[in-house]
Amino acid sequence: MKLIVQIPCFNEEQTLGEAIADVPRAIPGVDSVEVLVIDDGSTDATVEVAWRAGADHVIRHTANKGLAETFRTGIDACLRLGADIIVNTDGDNQYAGSSIPALIRPILEGEAELVVGDRQVQQNPHYSPAKRRLHALGTAVVQRLSRTEVTDPVSGFRAFSRDTAMLLNVVSPFSYTIETLIQAGSHQIAVATVPIETNPATRSSRLFKSIPHFVVNSLATMLRIYAMYHPLRLFGYIGIVLGLAGAIPILRFVYFYLAGDGAGHVQSLILGGVLVLMGFVALLFAILADLINFNRRLLETTLQKVRRLEAERAVASRKGPDSQTLKEGSGKPDSEDG
Repeated sequence: MKLIVQIPCFNEEQTLGEAIADVPRAIPGVDSVEVLVIDDGSTDATVEVAWRAGADHVIRHTANKGLAETFRTGIDACLRLGADIIVNTDGDNQYAGSSIPALIRPILEGEAELVVGDRQVQQNPHYSPAKRRLHALGTAVVQRLSRTEVTDPVSGFRAFSRDTAMLLNVVSPFSYTIETLIQAGSHQIAVATVPIETNPATRSSRLFKSIPHFVVNSLATMLRIYAMYHPLRLFGYIGIVLGLAGAIPILRFVYFYLAGDGAGHVQSLILGGVLVLMGFVALLFAILADLINFNRRLLETTLQKVRRLEAERAVASRKGPDSQTLKEGSGKPDSEDG
């Protein structure tokens, strides 16, 4: 059983060493533990710190591509390196490495395929009352959309089984946290939550500029992914709402028309007709989107099989020492960056 802890990072020379040192190298039920650092185009000494701190693998993006793309790069590399379990943590050392054994235990025991670390935000003194309220509201929405009971949906400290990592496809440019949960619920992947320890914050978040920025991007991600996996339900609801809204002014016109005063309420008939027509178009769009959704699922199945074949081939053909700097998107040593 091989565990790889992947650490996406960008300019984390101050904290990356502590994050790597915090990873336990001996865990019951795991034969080997390796650390993979994905450097997202850092301009500081992040890569050098990674090697000095004992990272087993380093992948470098030549330019900053964002958290979601860095997460995708890490997952693909972990699969090529033969990981049976993948743990994702942060380079700012927010998550305590001592919680990794508890995080992967549900996977080792066959109880879950994706495990999310719960920072216990409502009791965590590191979070303000405003952030706690916002977190509670966002959690309720994500639980509803993903049909999971995850209590900290934006936590980046999570573990994936190999099969789950092959199945999930991150398309959002913002973050992977909410998207992977909605995908997991859609694919009926067993998801668990375990309480974890956190370290004091070392810096402000780089993922978003402000709370409104985070909320807007999170809502956009939820809408985009939910529409991708449940288009018939989403656009069907919109069509029904528009149709019912259009029926009200139409019925109003009919009432006044039967009362002999229809001439003065033609605008209600026009408004109602427009709304009903919009609802009908939305229902047609829902049917079309649902057909596209079936095609997307077939493509996902094909992608999963291709991923599995590529990973198995990479594991079988790997030669030489593990501690190499890898080129972005490849398994070849980068002689310039190494």
